Amino acid sequence: MSSDSQSHAYWRATLGLLAQVLVIWFLVSFGAGIMFAGPLDSIKLGGYPLGFWFAHQGSIYVFIALIFYYAYKMGQIDRRFDVHEE
Repeated sequence: MSSDSQSHAYWRATLGLLAQVLVIWFLVSFGAGIMFAGPLDSIKLGGYPLGFWFAHQGSIYVFIALIFYYAYKMGQIDRRFDVHEE
């Protein structure tokens, strides 16, 4: 594999991961917290409506999980393309 095609594959993998994370982020923050809050409010979590919970606390937990997921997957991508740091 040439260096140019390897760098394109690396960036394609990196941007694919970034797109996945941003879609999840959008669905949780805007989708669950705003757009679908009405239907989600019929479900209670800890005594609070689920839409309210996602808008205020759930999205924060998901964002923190996304940070760890991104770091883990990015490490795998870096090792696969041999651009990782020791």
